[in-house]
Amino acid sequence: MPEGIRLQKVLAAAGVGSRRACEELIAAGRVSVDGKIVTTQGVRVDPLRAVVAVDGERMIVNADLTHLIFNKPRGVVSTMSDEQGRPCVGDYVRQSGLFHVGRLDADSEGLLLLTNDGPLAHRLAHPSYEVPKTYLAEIAAPVPRDVGKRLRAGVELEDGPARADSFRVLGQASGRAQVEIVLHEGRKHVVRRMLEAVDRPVARLVRTAVGPVQLGTQRPGSFRPLTSKELGLLYELTGL
Repeated sequence: MPEGIRLQKVLAAAGVGSRRACEELIAAGRVSVDGKIVTTQGVRVDPLRAVVAVDGERMIVNADLTHLIFNKPRGVVSTMSDEQGRPCVGDYVRQSGLFHVGRLDADSEGLLLLTNDGPLAHRLAHPSYEVPKTYLAEIAAPVPRDVGKRLRAGVELEDGPARADSFRVLGQASGRAQVEIVLHEGRKHVVRRMLEAVDRPVARLVRTAVGPVQLGTQRPGSFRPLTSKELGLLYELTGL
C-alpha cells in the first residue's frame, strides 16, 4: 500500500479549498512540498512531516496540531490547573494536551497562545529568536519626555539590563497615560519592572500582539484558532 496521503486531500483537509480546487492549485504550480514545486496530481505526502505551502505561504496540514489565541482576563492564572483553586486558563479550555507559550501574570491581561506544537512554542518563547511582543500599559501622566529614550537605551534590573524595542505614548488624560511598549524578551514581570525603573508603575497591562498575531477586538475569556496566514507568519518568523 502506498505511503502517505494524496496532496490534494491533505490540502482540502487543511481548509485550503475543495479537493478539485486543490488539484487546480497543484496544476498551476502554486503548491510546494518541502520547498519544491509540485505539479503532478496524486503525489503522496506525510502530513506529520511535510512542509506544504501554497503561493509561498505555509499550510498547517497536521490535523493533530492545535494553535489557539486566548484573551486572558485579569485575575486568571497562566496555568492549566491551580492547586490553590484560583481561576486559571484550564478553567476556560477543555482540550487536553495544550500548554501556554510564555506567561502573563495574574494581574495582566491579553494575548496568550495555547498549543501542542512543541517546536513552535519553544522558538516563540526563546529569546534568541527575538519574537517581538507588544503591550499596552496604563501609567501615571504626564509621561516625561525622556522615558522612551531611557527604555530604548536599556534600564538596569536586578537580573540584568532590559531594553525596549520601541515605546510610544498613545494618549494622556485625567492623570493617566496609555503607552505601547514592544520588546522581545519574556523575563518575569519584565514590562512592569522596566516601567517601575523609570518611575512609572503600571496600573493596567495588556499584551496585544505576539509577532504578527494581533489580539484585536477579541473579548476577554474567549478563544479563537490562529488563521493559516498568522500561523504561516509565525513559522516564517521563527525559521520553521
